[in-house]
Amino acid sequence: MKVNRSIEEINAKIKKGKAVVLTAEAVIDLVEQKGSIEAAASVDVVTTGTFGPMCSSGVFLNVGHSSPRIKLTEAYLNGVPAYAGIAAVDLYLGATALPAADPANRNYPGEFLYGGGHVIEDLVSGKEVRFEGFSYGTDCYPRRKVDTIIRLDEINEATLFNPRNAYQNYNVAVNRGEKTIYTYMGVLKPNLGNAYYSTAGQLSPLFNDPYLKTIGLGTRIFLGGGIGYVAWHGTQHNPSAARTDKGIPRDPAGTLALIGDLKQMNARWLRGLSFLGYGATLQVGLGIPIPILNEEIMQYCAVRDDDIIAPVTDYYKDYPNLEDGNLGYVSYAELKSGLINLEGGKIPTASLSSYAGAREIAITLKEWIESGRFLLTEPSTKLPSAEADIVLKSMPQRDPEKREDD
Repeated sequence: MKVNRSIEEINAKIKKGKAVVLTAEAVIDLVEQKGSIEAAASVDVVTTGTFGPMCSSGVFLNVGHSSPRIKLTEAYLNGVPAYAGIAAVDLYLGATALPAADPANRNYPGEFLYGGGHVIEDLVSGKEVRFEGFSYGTDCYPRRKVDTIIRLDEINEATLFNPRNAYQNYNVAVNRGEKTIYTYMGVLKPNLGNAYYSTAGQLSPLFNDPYLKTIGLGTRIFLGGGIGYVAWHGTQHNPSAARTDKGIPRDPAGTLALIGDLKQMNARWLRGLSFLGYGATLQVGLGIPIPILNEEIMQYCAVRDDDIIAPVTDYYKDYPNLEDGNLGYVSYAELKSGLINLEGGKIPTASLSSYAGAREIAITLKEWIESGRFLLTEPSTKLPSAEADIVLKSMPQRDPEKREDD
C-alpha cells in the first residue's frame, strides 16, 4: 500500500499528540526490518541534527538609539568590529570577526582567543557586552560617540542570520607536507599524521533529504536551541555535485541560509570557538524535521554511514592552491571507526562535529514535535536541487574544490 500524506495531515496528528516521530538514527533499523513502505506508513516525521563549526554565521543587531541619536559608522562589541553600513543603529556581527588588537598570526600560530562567535555566545548567555560606536555626526543624528554596556534582552532586535550552514558533505582534511599546518579543519600533522572530518553523517540534515524534496524556503527548524527557518539556499550551494547511486553527493554540495531570533536561543547550542593558527568561529546546533510524505522520502532517511562517502583532500598543497582532484574517497563508517586506510598506511581520524550533540538535537526536536510545541511548515519555494536527471545533465559540473572554503 503506497503512502501519500501531506504536511497539513502530519500537523493535524501533531496537534492531537498522535504523530509518530523517530530520529534519523532510529529509523535506519526500522526500514531494514520492515521495508520503506511499511516504515513510511508507521512514521510521520524523522528528526535530524548536526552540531559543528559553521564559519558563515553571524547576527543582525539593532542596538537602539542613544540620546542624542547617533548614526553609526563604526561599532565594536567587546572590541570585535561589527559592520555598520546598514542603517543608523543596525549592525551585522560575523562569527569570524577579530578585535583590531588581536595579534592574529603575527605570533604564529595565533591563538585567536576571542572573536565574533564568542561575542554571540556571550550575548545569548545573557552576559554584559561593551558596546562602542562612532559617527561623523549629522543634523538628525548629532552624536559622534557612544560607549556603554548592553545585554541581549535590552536591545531592540537580535536576529541570527547564517549565510551558509549545514554543508551537505565535506572534505576529509589531511596534510601530505613535511610540517604541521593550522587550518579551519584543525591542526593537521605532517606526513598524513591525522585526518579531520566535519559532518554528523547519517544524522546530518541534508543527507536525509539529498534532493531537498521537503526542505525549502520557510522550513521551520531547530536553530541554536530555539526555532529558526530556512531563509534561502546557502552560499556556495552546489546541487550539481556528483552523486552515488543512492543520490548522496560525493563531494561538498548543498548548503542552507538560516535565520532565527537570537533572543530565544541558548549558549548550549551556540558556542564561540578558537582554531589555533586559523581564527575564530561559531559552533552551531541545527536540526531539521523531515516529514515522511511517501516511501521515497523514508528510504532517503534510512541512509547509513556506510552509504556516505567523502573526498580526502590535501590541505598542505592541493586545497590552498586550488588544485584539482583528491586522494580518494572514504565512508563515514570508516571515518567514525577512528582509522582510515590511505596511501598504504592507517591514519587516525577525528571529527570537528559533535555526533553526541547531533543526537541530542535530533532527540530534542523529536520531543518538541511529540509535545505539540513544534509544527512543520510547507516550504513556500523549493531550493535549487538536482532531483531530476535532466537537471543534472543540463547544469555545468563545477569543481567543488573551487566553490568552498569553510
